[in-house]
Amino acid sequence: MNSEVWLKFKHRPDDIVITTYAKSGTTLVHQLVGQLISGGDPAFNAVGACPWLEFRPAMDGRQEKLEAQTHRRFIKSHLPTTSLPYDPNVRYLYICRDGRDVAWSLYNHYAQLREEAWERLADAGPGAGPGLPRFDPSVDPRQFFLNWLRGDGAPWWPYFSHVRSWWQARHLPNVMLVHFANLRSDLAGEGRRIAAFLGIQVPEERWPAVLEHCSMDWMRAHPEVSVPGAGKSYKDGPAGFIFQGTNGRWRDALSAEEVAEYEAAAVRELGPECAAWMATGQPLDPKGLP
Repeated sequence: MNSEVWLKFKHRPDDIVITTYAKSGTTLVHQLVGQLISGGDPAFNAVGACPWLEFRPAMDGRQEKLEAQTHRRFIKSHLPTTSLPYDPNVRYLYICRDGRDVAWSLYNHYAQLREEAWERLADAGPGAGPGLPRFDPSVDPRQFFLNWLRGDGAPWWPYFSHVRSWWQARHLPNVMLVHFANLRSDLAGEGRRIAAFLGIQVPEERWPAVLEHCSMDWMRAHPEVSVPGAGKSYKDGPAGFIFQGTNGRWRDALSAEEVAEYEAAAVRELGPECAAWMATGQPLDPKGLP
């Protein structure tokens, strides 16, 4: 990633930035915001409209494409607040997910990547440094998780400091934290909460279409708009990218001691309130906010 690209980016006052630690619900929220903006248009290509701005490979042309957009813009990022310039006029959606679920999803993400995708990630352009470390197929999900936990997000970037940076910004009026578990259990409620935060008025009769087009089944059945290009990068095509979208797969794999190790790290790195919210998504105050 090259965070410096944001220094040159010209925001519009109503821009939306969707930011996450990878595998925390980014694609689902892309789709949801795209459906809110388009009023439930099944042909709206949310991923195509919402580029990952700081992603190094093939960076040319992204800013020009965003400048040419006439609908309300939404942009993807995987940066913490320490690397993402702040604009008080922009709306920031930060999507959170329990670290154990993140690691299990990352494992599938790595295991599914085709050789051609690894080659693109290894060739990120001049001055980009080494490419992404290759996935080791001999490592099972449990060991992958323990390496990720004990290596502070290895082989990608740190997890806890990423979450902590956005947690500390949660009271800003233009920042909203959303939990992946709540999106999965109550998409309608979270969708309306996000629409209110973004100031988007969705006609009541269009809500069924919006929600239908954000279901896992619909997105898997329509990869040409929900995950265009995934077939080129993943061994199982779009199904490899939109995998299970479930939580708790770690429960039958980790020992009680390993669960305790993660939970202790979460409290140590995030503080007890943030750690509790990350584990459950349950509100910590009467307003329903984290």
